[in-house]
Amino acid sequence: KCEHCEEVCVWYYDKMVHPNRGNAPVPNHDMPDDVKKNYEEAASIYTQSPRGAAALLRLAIQKLCIDLGGDGKNINADIKTLVEKGLPVQVQQSLDVVRVIGNNAVHPGQIDTDNPEVAGNLFALLNIITEYMVSMPNRVKGIYSELPVPAIDAIKKRDGK
Repeated sequence: KCEHCEEVCVWYYDKMVHPNRGNAPVPNHDMPDDVKKNYEEAASIYTQSPRGAAALLRLAIQKLCIDLGGDGKNINADIKTLVEKGLPVQVQQSLDVVRVIGNNAVHPGQIDTDNPEVAGNLFALLNIITEYMVSMPNRVKGIYSELPVPAIDAIKKRDGK
């Protein structure tokens, strides 16, 4: 059992064979399941095909945008919609990095998507995006909900809600 994620893992001498994640970091525990599925698939091929992993992570970003309120028809438009809703610049830039590099993985471009470092950075960015857009709001909402009801009512009145 993994000491970090508490999931079952299988080792063959010094190599982990299940889950097969290469050198990819563990996904954020709050990552939506549909996104995590692509993340894990990307992790399983990361060492053999960084370009394939980059393409799968781009798909994961598109699914995450849908989970965050995008319509899923165009990832660029979904990112724009999130920016209009107040998405911080750092998260927007992270989304665009994964989008552009992922696009270059399947379309000829100027980015070397066969470079494991380039693909590896995408795993970190997807975890950062999930932390900022899913985990942190969940934690704040949980803490806020523990305020006394009169205090919450006073805040709503102050804000005109």
